[in-house]
Amino acid sequence: MAPALGLKVAAFFLVTVHLKTDVTDAMQVTSAGPQTIQKSRGEKVLLGCTYTPGLQDTGELDIEWSNVSPDMTQKDKLLVAYTEGRIINYDPSVTGRLRFTGDFKQGDASISLSDLRLSDTATYQCKVKKAPGVDTRKVTVVVMVPPSVPKCWVDGKEEKGGPVTLRCNSQQGSAPLTYTWTRENGGAKAPLAVPLNTQNGEYLIKNHSDSYAGTYVCEAKNPVGKAQCKYALQAHNPTNKVGVIVGAVIGALLLLLLLLLGIWLAVCCCLKLRYEKEVANEIREDTRAPESRPSSRNSSQRSVLGYRTHQGVSYNSVGNRLPSVNESNASNRSSQQSGSVRKPLPPLKYDHRYGYPV
Repeated sequence: MAPALGLKVAAFFLVTVHLKTDVTDAMQVTSAGPQTIQKSRGEKVLLGCTYTPGLQDTGELDIEWSNVSPDMTQKDKLLVAYTEGRIINYDPSVTGRLRFTGDFKQGDASISLSDLRLSDTATYQCKVKKAPGVDTRKVTVVVMVPPSVPKCWVDGKEEKGGPVTLRCNSQQGSAPLTYTWTRENGGAKAPLAVPLNTQNGEYLIKNHSDSYAGTYVCEAKNPVGKAQCKYALQAHNPTNKVGVIVGAVIGALLLLLLLLLGIWLAVCCCLKLRYEKEVANEIREDTRAPESRPSSRNSSQRSVLGYRTHQGVSYNSVGNRLPSVNESNASNRSSQQSGSVRKPLPPLKYDHRYGYPV
């Protein structure tokens, strides 16, 4: 029974030593370091990949660096490779930024990637092959934006006895972004406890007083950078709220009086314009007709006397043609020659009833 147990133990020991020897002799990537590296945008990152080939690894050396796809159904994206004795770049986006940093033929396949971009955030895999051995190593690179210089301000009037909230915010910066408030200098008595929200930069003072007055510093920070701003907190005496209310009421009443005065003036102007218009119409209705011209008076006289004139020819009221002056002179001359004398007409007398001689 004992000899059989001894044989089994010896056999198990031999198998274990054989397996260990196989593992030791196989290709191994020996690089150590963090599996996740956080870097700021624009910086350079070093991705280590040192290896030790096994005794039986006598084949051609083949090194590949690829971008591991988060989707298991998609193929990894090959970036650069050393194969058949030459370096081949496969991704134009890293051309000029990615290069080997060591002697990859002597066991150092590390690379560096400079001028990091947000799109460079990914998991990178180093694969070293030397038949029949092969081994890999993965490193995750997270490219982040450092916080920009934050803005410090206060919510509240900084009045004693009231709540005051100091606020701090950076417009740029990759998460996780945290804020920290510290007091630089101030009054003789420092505040004992002030509630602070490190996620949004709120620094709340519930009951403000002179002891809280001073200069406060806010620091915005994430894993790749930090920035800060300052705010000088004052402690003012509270305003007279009664006086403010009374002033507001008086101002409202004055505004109402001005509005009523404007309406009254507008109504008065409208009534005045209407009155002037009515008076002007009455004056036009009472105006006498203008006197007739002398020529019209002469025409009227001739009409009353029974004469009408048309193109130098006179007619009496019954429409008979009257002799002209030349014809009358000719008729008088013929009458004188014939010996007959015609009696002259009696002179006209001015009649006041008609305003002309009749």
